[in-house]
Amino acid sequence: MVTGNLCAMSSNPLRHALSRMGGRDPHEKHRTATPLELFFDLTFVIAFGVAGNQFAHAVAEAHFWPGLLAFSFAMFAVIWAWINFTWFASAYDTDDWVFRVVTMLQMVGVLILAMGVEPVFHSIIEGKHVDNFTMVLGYIVMRVALIFQWLRAARQDPERRETCLRYAKYVAIVQVGWVVVLLVDASVLNTFLMAAPLFVMEMAAPYFAERNIRTPWHAHHIAERYGLLAIIALGECLIGAIETLRAIVATHQWSMDAALVGLSGTGLAFAMWWIYFILPSGPALHVQRHRSWVFGYGHMPIFAAIAATGAGLHVAAYYIDHEAHIPAAAAVASIAIPIIVFKVSLSSLYGIMLGMDREHFWSTALVVLGLASSIALAAAGASVPACMLAMMLVLGLSIAYDERRGHKGRAAALRRLETAAG
Repeated sequence: MVTGNLCAMSSNPLRHALSRMGGRDPHEKHRTATPLELFFDLTFVIAFGVAGNQFAHAVAEAHFWPGLLAFSFAMFAVIWAWINFTWFASAYDTDDWVFRVVTMLQMVGVLILAMGVEPVFHSIIEGKHVDNFTMVLGYIVMRVALIFQWLRAARQDPERRETCLRYAKYVAIVQVGWVVVLLVDASVLNTFLMAAPLFVMEMAAPYFAERNIRTPWHAHHIAERYGLLAIIALGECLIGAIETLRAIVATHQWSMDAALVGLSGTGLAFAMWWIYFILPSGPALHVQRHRSWVFGYGHMPIFAAIAATGAGLHVAAYYIDHEAHIPAAAAVASIAIPIIVFKVSLSSLYGIMLGMDREHFWSTALVVLGLASSIALAAAGASVPACMLAMMLVLGLSIAYDERRGHKGRAAALRRLETAAG
């Protein structure tokens, strides 16, 4: 039981009586995700699904650039909402009835946000203005709840009062900015020009809020939470794989192409899961708490790339169903490019957290060159199912190479970090 200036969890685990929000122990043993956090994550299944489906439609209709802009905007909004909650909960989760009710209010905001993804896509593709009214409404609901949480923490955790008050102030100021942008009837370009400073302010707020005293987040808990969101995003890849398989079976019945799609589509999702968990996030973050900013923000392109891979598998299904207005190479690229972004982003984070070793560099190079070659194969006339199989084999080879040689470099890097940390 944590005492003193740390949060006093209820002595009765069967009752969720009001508890003081004094800050969790950042070195608490056996800290894991709570059922409420897992329930909260379910709302993001919907948000990822809607964004992925809309992006797939845009790519299949040859609206790649406006689709990519809308997808990037939507994914930033979705992932940022998750980050806001996750780091706060790691530091101040009391699991009392107030925290539960306010978190459920935030979940309602996420659901409203998910409902606003489709209008954003349609408006950006049409090129008139950005219809983000519903998304901003969802954020207002989430942030009213989040500001309440920060103010409660400020009152009940005197040691970090100023930090919590700064968070509440910055969150409120940025949200007012989004409302102002919403009220201005501007073109897509002008809307994003006005929003650019807000994106910067969003990501800078935690740095300035914690410039003196930091919140007591738990490294292993944070690493687990990020891993869980990666798994949720990978669920979209599995859905995309099944959708592609369904398209082939509906068109051609069961065939060799169907078998290839079923094997390669699920294999890509399995391989991305394996590759993501190559990085020992918990131990590396535990001894490098100063890397929290790059760890937290570095995951944003990783999560977006996973969701985009699921969208790409949907694009392949549209192509096989003859519902896409793009060539085979573009359909294959819609899968290959997000996986390249995923691997390069993850390898960059790996290099920052552990130091880039030679084995990991060559593994990344293998993936980039192999997946680029699959696009060239499609352009040369190879079938989409065959190219998907080639991509799966490339990822499988990179995993085999890492299992054979890469683990030694990681073990040595962790030893160096632990020694340096004392």
